[in-house]
Amino acid sequence: MSKRIAGPEIERLIQLLAKVPGLGPRSARRAALHLIKKKEQLLQPLADAMGEAVEKVRICSVCGNVDTADPCLVCTDPRRDDATLIVVEDVADLWALERAVAMNVRYHVLGGTLSPLDGIGPDQLNIKALVDRVAGGAVRELIIAVNATVEGQTTAHYLTDQLAGFDIKVTRLAHGVPVGGELDYLDEGTLAAALKSRTAF
Repeated sequence: MSKRIAGPEIERLIQLLAKVPGLGPRSARRAALHLIKKKEQLLQPLADAMGEAVEKVRICSVCGNVDTADPCLVCTDPRRDDATLIVVEDVADLWALERAVAMNVRYHVLGGTLSPLDGIGPDQLNIKALVDRVAGGAVRELIIAVNATVEGQTTAHYLTDQLAGFDIKVTRLAHGVPVGGELDYLDEGTLAAALKSRTAF
C-alpha cells in the first residue's frame, strides 16, 4: 500500500487530471505540481476558465459541434457553402479539418462510430439528424470523413445505404500516402489504400 504524500484536495486534482486523454498518473502528478507552483498565474485562471466553460458551453443542435452559442459559429457563418456537408466522428475531427483550412463548408458530428460489440448502434449516434439535414434539400455533396478503422468503414457503408434514396453525391476522404511521406516508412495497409485510391497524373 502506497503512502499518501499530499492532502485529499491535491490527490483529487491528480486523479482528475489523470482522466484527461494523454495524461497518465505520472504526467498528472507533474501537471498538478506545476499548476500548484504557478497557482496565481495558472491554477486560478484555469479554474475560472473551467467554471465558465461549465456554465456556457453547449452542443450545437444543428451539427453537434461544441461552442458557447447554439447554433454554433460554424453553422451561423453565412460565408460557408450549404451545398457541401462533411460528416465526422467527433468534434476533434471537425476542429482538425478547420485547422487545415481546406474547405469552407458545413459539418455534421456523428458522436462516434457504429460498434455492435460496444453496444453502439444507429440510435446512439447523430444519424437521424444527418438524414433530416440531407432531406432538407440544400446538400448536394456529402463527404464522409470518418477514420480508416473497421468501425469507421462500417459506419461509412451504413451512411451510404441510408442516403441512397437522395439525389446527392456521396464521397469519402482519400486514404494513402501522406504529403511528404516516404514509401519505405509506410505500413502495408496504407500502401494498399494508396494504390486503390490512385488518381490520374
